[in-house]
Amino acid sequence: MISSTRLRPGRPWSWGPPIPGATSAGAHLPDPQTIATRAVRTSATPEALFLWLCQLRRAPYSHDWIDNFARRSPQRADPAMTRLALGQRFMTIFTLLAFEPGRSIALGMRPGAPSRLFGALVVEYRIDRLPGNERQLGAILRMPSAGRGAAARNTALAWGDLVMMRKQLRELSRLAEQEAPTRKEVR
Repeated sequence: MISSTRLRPGRPWSWGPPIPGATSAGAHLPDPQTIATRAVRTSATPEALFLWLCQLRRAPYSHDWIDNFARRSPQRADPAMTRLALGQRFMTIFTLLAFEPGRSIALGMRPGAPSRLFGALVVEYRIDRLPGNERQLGAILRMPSAGRGAAARNTALAWGDLVMMRKQLRELSRLAEQEAPTRKEVR
């Protein structure tokens, strides 16, 4: 079977280091899918990164003046946010579809106005271990490719997401790096 999942090279479809396995079919969206990836490398521990990914339940950690009605995203982690359950709301417009503690979360666009505006997309946030003391915090945006206007909508979404997600991943990485010392720093 030939997958109709597509990852186009270059911007706005890709920013940051490659994400292993990004083109494997997403379980939460039917084919065909268009994919955009974003990633940052970080020295934060996987535990600290997951703690901060879970904070997306409280705020978007992006350009707050746009995504958070000009309120600053909390700068201290609430450990209670790591108690995840499928169906929980994230960043106002998303619902938790799946998670692997310490490793990943998958969010789907909520039904109603969010889905009508943005499409039934899915975002998977992943923490990948890299050689040495580095990690990679990545996001895979999966957008439905079928339907009227899908190509134009996905292109517009990819450009907007590039700006917002880049800020979000950098901010979550920064906060996670402050959370706990990495093994490299402990001597």
